[in-house]
Amino acid sequence: GIIGPATVGGIKPGCFRIGNTGGMLDNIVMSRLYRPGSVAYVSKSGGMSNELNNLIARNSDGVYEGVAIGGDRYPGSRFIDHLLRYNDNPCVKILVLLGEVGGADEYEVASAIKAGRITKPLVAWCIGTCASIFPFEVQF
Repeated sequence: GIIGPATVGGIKPGCFRIGNTGGMLDNIVMSRLYRPGSVAYVSKSGGMSNELNNLIARNSDGVYEGVAIGGDRYPGSRFIDHLLRYNDNPCVKILVLLGEVGGADEYEVASAIKAGRITKPLVAWCIGTCASIFPFEVQF
């Protein structure tokens, strides 16, 4: 699948890194991205995906895989594509979704949970609640 077009990339700790996901070497070491954990995430935000690496490393056994799909209006892949893939992977125990203002892909994820297509625990956070105070549409 395609993860772009505007993305910092993705990471599978201990195996593969594409783009600038994970940040500099000191952050990769601090976030223990040199070995896999059991938490998989998908994020619209590239910068916040690096923060997700830190939060997941400090509060679990670490990241199994992480993908920043970008906040484009026409992304190469969507939340649901990655979450269904993670849900089917026995190495993944917890799913994380980080959304942003713009789009409605989170509703498709909610429908998949209701339909029983996603059965693993999912932590979702949709950022950008302050966007309504701007006098113009915000696209991150």
